Amino acid sequence: MSAVRDPELGAGSVLALGLGLVLLLAMTAVVLLGQAAVMASRAAAAADLAALAAADAARGLSVGEPCAVAADVAGRHGARLVGCSVETGDTVQVRTELRSRSVFGPATGLARAGPPPGDGTGPTPGDG
Repeated sequence: MSAVRDPELGAGSVLALGLGLVLLLAMTAVVLLGQAAVMASRAAAAADLAALAAADAARGLSVGEPCAVAADVAGRHGARLVGCSVETGDTVQVRTELRSRSVFGPATGLARAGPPPGDGTGPTPGDG
C-alpha cells in the first residue's frame, strides 16, 4: 500500500514566498517615491534660492546680470537653470532642473521672487 500525499503539502511555503515578494515590491515603491519627494524638494529649494539671488541682482542689491546670477546659484545647488525671465517691477521667475534624475524623470522647480510689497512710491497695505 502506497502513502497518499497531502495535496496541500508545501502550500504554506508558496504563500510565504508570494507574500514576501509583495512586501519587497511595496518597500521598493516606498523608497522610490521617497527619493522622488526628496529630489523635488531639492529642485524647489534651488529654484527659490536662484530666484531670490536673481531678484537682488535685478534690483541692484548685488552685482551681475539676474539670469547669470540665477544660473550660478542653481549650479551651486546641483541644478541647472532651465528658464529665467525678468518681469516688470524687478520680479524674476526661475525654473530649475536637478542634474541627477530619478526613475520618475527629472525633478524641476519653479520660483518667483521680487521686491517686497510697498517697496516703491505707492501706499503700503495697512496705511490709512
